[in-house]
Parts: sequence; structure tokens; C-alpha cells
Amino acid sequence: MDTKSAVELMESSAEAHFSGFHMDGFEQRKASIEQPTTSETDMYKQPFVIGVAGGAASGKTTVCDMIIQQLHDQRVVLVNQDSFYNNLTEEELTRVQDYNFDHPDAFDTEQLLRVMDKLKHGEAVDIPKYDFKSYKSDDMLRRVNPSDVIILEGILVFHDPRVSGVDEYEDIC
Repeated sequence: MDTKSAVELMESSAEAHFSGFHMDGFEQRKASIEQPTTSETDMYKQPFVIGVAGGAASGKTTVCDMIIQQLHDQRVVLVNQDSFYNNLTEEELTRVQDYNFDHPDAFDTEQLLRVMDKLKHGEAVDIPKYDFKSYKSDDMLRRVNPSDVIILEGILVFHDPRVSGVDEYEDIC
């Protein structure tokens, strides 16, 4: 059976990919492959996006860590959906125990989409750092540079089909 390198696997999948992830098919990047450059004459290469979704304590972080370990020779960034929680209003803060953080409306999906679009187009972004003590992100930001691989992780990352790039769920069944 022909095994493909991580680079070959990423290049062969330009669209959203929903099949199982098998790490045994990865092999180390060969030294003969050119390193990326920032020359304007180089063709733009869209990054490979991996989505990892699941409930609380379902192993998302473990899966992301395993993927990052397997792609150690690639430029990889991790984008957490938790960074895009909406800031709670004063009223919501008074009854924070009743707030549903597992509902799609708890997230600023539009901001997540803008960030992912910029990363996909090779632009650096500033991702908010959500503070779970104050329930706000305010001015706290984390700079994320463009990468070969973007891992998007969160409980509801596939709730909005625009995040995965699939217009209809029938396309993936």
C-alpha cells in the first residue's frame, strides 16, 4: 500500500474532509521538499484545515495534541472556539449560573469566520483570549501567524455549516 506524507495528504485535500483520521498513514516530510517562502512569485497555497468537535471532556484536546505531534515538521496553529465566546452583559453576569455556554448563540461565530478566512488567506490574526472568571475577552489578544495547517477545536465548531465550508449536511453523508 502506498503511504503518503503529511504534505501530500494536505495537498490532496483542498475542500472540507470528513473521513476518519488515520495517523499510521503519515511519514516524515522528506528533506527534498522545498521550504515555504514569502516571495510574491510563489503560488498561494491554502492551508489544510482540521476541525475537531465534541462535548466537554470528550478528548478534543488530546486529539489536537496527537495531530500536532504527528505534524511536528509542519507549521500548525490551534484555534479554539472557546476564544470566541460572547462577552456577557451585566444582566447575564447577575445570573451566570443560568447561562448556557453550550448553545450556538454563546459564540461570536461571525468573528470566528472572519479569523478563519484571514488565516486561510495567509494573514496573521489577533484572537481574543476569553477570561472565564470575568466572562469577557476585552483587550486580551493572542497573535496567530499564517500556517500550513489550522486546527479548529470546539464543542460546536460544525454547528454553522459556513465554518466547515459545507453548504448542506447532505454533502458529507
